[in-house]
Amino acid sequence: MKSITIKGSKRESVGKKATKALRNAEMVPCVLYGANEPVHFAAKELDFSKLVYTPNAHTVVLDLDGQSFNAVLQDIQFHPVSDRILHVDFYELNEGKEISMDIPVEVQGAAPGVLNSGGTLIRNKRKLRVRALPKNLPDTIVADISDLELGNKLYTAQLASEDYTFLHPDNTVVCQVKTSRASIKNAAAAAGDDNEASEEAAE
Repeated sequence: MKSITIKGSKRESVGKKATKALRNAEMVPCVLYGANEPVHFAAKELDFSKLVYTPNAHTVVLDLDGQSFNAVLQDIQFHPVSDRILHVDFYELNEGKEISMDIPVEVQGAAPGVLNSGGTLIRNKRKLRVRALPKNLPDTIVADISDLELGNKLYTAQLASEDYTFLHPDNTVVCQVKTSRASIKNAAAAAGDDNEASEEAAE
């Protein structure tokens, strides 16, 4: 999995006054949790854009005063009005310990049910939560829809991997091909035309 580096500085004072001063300086107060004591630090709000405002999943390398930590984003708080980042929690990675993470679903292929039968592809899950060792975390979960006919569904059980475990039931629907409203209307219209033709022939 790709990593994003965020540089920050450790915080000595974690009171409300110090936190307010950080935010006024466009810095974000953060905490790194893990095997050791929590590490309080601050980083530039702008540096979080590639981590937060993206559909992709990343691990994070935290560079804190020259000391590096491998981590994942655990929680983030936004201001209810301005939507600015208020606080971020990270969790330190341990190469021998599995972690849980939401991974984006990447759809590949073309569904025959869409191309040939006029169906509509419905994406029920755009992200799936998995548990894996850090080295086995995938960038994306690939969902191949090349065999999906009209009415077919793709389940998590069909996307299973030895590298990670889905934290969803096996029958969770990832995507499916449904009959579109347009094709239903067309079928109804065609049926109506057939009925009219039959009535005219009977007369």
